[in-house]
Amino acid sequence: MGSSTAMKRLRQQVRRIGPHFRTVLVSGEAGTGKELVARALHRMSPASDGPFVVCHATTIEEALAECEEGARAADHVGRLMKRPVRGTLFLHHISDMPLKVQDRLLRVLMRYEPTQSRGNVLQRMELRIIASTEEDLRILVSTGRFNQELYQRLATVDISLPPLRERMEDLPELARYFLEGFPQLYGRGVCEITDEAMELMQGYPWPENVRELESVLRNAMLRSEGKVLEARHLPLLAKTNEPAQPATNAGRSMRLQDVVEQHVLRVLKDCAGNKLRASEVLGISRSTLYRMLDAGVSADSLR
Repeated sequence: MGSSTAMKRLRQQVRRIGPHFRTVLVSGEAGTGKELVARALHRMSPASDGPFVVCHATTIEEALAECEEGARAADHVGRLMKRPVRGTLFLHHISDMPLKVQDRLLRVLMRYEPTQSRGNVLQRMELRIIASTEEDLRILVSTGRFNQELYQRLATVDISLPPLRERMEDLPELARYFLEGFPQLYGRGVCEITDEAMELMQGYPWPENVRELESVLRNAMLRSEGKVLEARHLPLLAKTNEPAQPATNAGRSMRLQDVVEQHVLRVLKDCAGNKLRASEVLGISRSTLYRMLDAGVSADSLR
């Protein structure tokens, strides 16, 4: 959804890749629509009549272990997908996959590569694999936290999704799309957004991207009494857009690490210590947040 240059380029990329891909890496911040892109690629692929199977990267270890028990190659994929082999496997949050599981996945993928043998069963398989990540896998590879060969196989095609803050011209269209769908879901809705409310939304950074926009609009619609959504129905955005208070440490320089730690703590406090919610707001994975906490951001500061 959207008529910005970034979204036009994305749609062209999906249309060009869809009919031909074997493996694709879809990267982007939380809430940018990685699964939507994966489903669009599946619909355009020759395997579209097969299942689209969503699997979180941290839960695939058992299936991969089964794949290494020595069964025939055709059975490996079926066990991996828990369904027929023709279709698309969507590996969500591939950056959260432990290294030992990455090694297993790599071995499995190597078995399913098409061969030149006409009689080989692997040549007839229609398994497509799409992996998603919120982190830059190139950085993880350089620090030894992601298998380089697995990255090269998954990133044969790399699709990067822009965050909402970089395509704010799409916000009015997105807002109308969500508002038009609310009456069917909730039996009520709003028909208009005031200029003040729209200005408030366009001045907000949307750390959780389109997913957060939908949530904010839904809550605002439920607060409204009539058919018009006003700025007073967006209290969270109004609070966020308030001028920042003078910093207590003004006048002395701070290390970048100190600034990062203070920001993480502030987000954690705003989320009442909920690390899953905080990681979504920060636009990082839970594993990255845990590493930051282990590195020195003390959870005791939340009390």
